[in-house]
Amino acid sequence: MTRSLSSTPSARRALGLVAASAAALSLAACGGATSDPAASSAPAAGGVTLEEVQEAGVLTVGTEGTYRPFSYHADGSGELTGYDVEVAQAVGEKLGVEVEFAETQWDAMFAGLNAGRFDTVANQVTITEEREAEYLFTDPYTISRGVVVTLAEDTSIDGFEDLEGKRTAQSRSSNWHQLAVDSGAEVEPVEGWAQSVTLLEQGRVDATINDELTVLDYQKTENNQNIKIAAETEETSEVAFAFPKGSESVVEAVNTALSELSADGTLAEISTEYFGEDVSQ
Repeated sequence: MTRSLSSTPSARRALGLVAASAAALSLAACGGATSDPAASSAPAAGGVTLEEVQEAGVLTVGTEGTYRPFSYHADGSGELTGYDVEVAQAVGEKLGVEVEFAETQWDAMFAGLNAGRFDTVANQVTITEEREAEYLFTDPYTISRGVVVTLAEDTSIDGFEDLEGKRTAQSRSSNWHQLAVDSGAEVEPVEGWAQSVTLLEQGRVDATINDELTVLDYQKTENNQNIKIAAETEETSEVAFAFPKGSESVVEAVNTALSELSADGTLAEISTEYFGEDVSQ
């Protein structure tokens, strides 16, 4: 006799974990915000065509400019740079046009796209069903997961189920807080990733959950041998360029450009520069 998956408390928790991790991943890569400005922004009536972009000679890209390492100013006030910025510039080269960036806050990003202030958004925008109903997305240029980070010598945690009864450090405003709770962990509130690592190394918590890209970015610069990634979610978060509906021709051209950039190793090179490994596929 086959037993119903939801017939036991542990199984119900497992189902909740899957749902929570999927929800967390869908919101994690979006300018660091927990709210989704796309949800309250009326979509634009029309998009931009490839012909219009080529005639103008410019692809205008909306981005934050304050979201390190994806879109930020070097040394705080220097030239705009970052992973998303370099990917957008590489796409522009393939299209044979200049790329101009329009910096705006995350909460105003989709309103700006709808108003035609820019042609597309490159700001770690995760593809979700809700957003796909209102916007067009290119093929993804970033793929990430949620991860559990522990001390390097800790062998007691190698899956989310092992967090039950453990203590994790999580920001209350982050999407990973709920995932920790659903995994059965006792949560120690913190202000962010840096404090989580400090508490972990001090032995005050057993683990912390965060986005894989946050951990890779940290390890790229710090190379902290005291910690490790102990587990990761099965669900992935896929990030792409967002365009208004009606932009099918330019989306197709960007997809061709991304395919070529993947094939010639450019995306892997940019990824490795910022994260130490290829996060584009």
